[in-house]
Amino acid sequence: MKRFFIMLLGALLLFSCKSQYEMLLNSNDVDTKYEAAFEYYNNGKYSKAAALFESLSMLTTGTEKDDTVQYYWGLSNYRFKDYYTAETNFDHFLEYFPRSPFAPEARFLRLDCLYRSTLRYELDQSPTYKAMNAISEYMQEYPNSVHMETCELMMSDLETRLDTKAFEAARLYYKMEDYIASRVAFRNVLKDDADNIFREDILYYIAMSSYKYAQLSVHQKQKERYMTFVDDYLNFKGEYPDSDYCRELDLLYRRAQRALGRYAGEESAEITKELEKEIKKMEKN
Repeated sequence: MKRFFIMLLGALLLFSCKSQYEMLLNSNDVDTKYEAAFEYYNNGKYSKAAALFESLSMLTTGTEKDDTVQYYWGLSNYRFKDYYTAETNFDHFLEYFPRSPFAPEARFLRLDCLYRSTLRYELDQSPTYKAMNAISEYMQEYPNSVHMETCELMMSDLETRLDTKAFEAARLYYKMEDYIASRVAFRNVLKDDADNIFREDILYYIAMSSYKYAQLSVHQKQKERYMTFVDDYLNFKGEYPDSDYCRELDLLYRRAQRALGRYAGEESAEITKELEKEIKKMEKN
């Protein structure tokens, strides 16, 4: 019986608290609601604070509390990790209160919401471009901001995401053994972004695509296509003479030169056999 009364008392207290919050939410007492909203916010109850600030926004329009309420409405949603709603809040805030003391921080928080709403590189990158534009505008407008380092890290991460998407999309053709499309796709990646972080890998795959295409071609076409590989090989070596890829490409270059009748070096049958064995091992890997 004692346990029953304790549970009943707890339920009544819970109901009382809930009713008190709901009464507060529906109240038109601006000062009481304003104070309570900040109390909930300061105690980390961001969802309830956001609801109160939202309710207040309809009561404080045109008053001196207007920008504060609008800003903390967005900030409460941000702290609650509802980044989509928070971004909408901050966007609305900046439209109506561009000169508010809260504006610089609201602008940063908006772009942070956009950044947090971006998707993995495999998915649609429209949110990534939107976030990058917002970050770029912020960095130009606030070059001395305390958030500058964070913005630079965001930009670097988003650029890496775009580079990865472009690289993996081109590499898919290589995996499918469509070497013509692979070479064209990789060249287009560099045409669109010469500073792609995977530039070394891309130049390697361009050379490998042209080599494999030549290797699989009919005999009458091989000479012309091995010459394309030689150009791609020399282009790679010119930029990355110390690359880990060089040993493999060097071996393929020697094979291509022999196919073209250009190899002037002397190799014993044993060395040639070892060379071919190593090439086959690399191709298998």
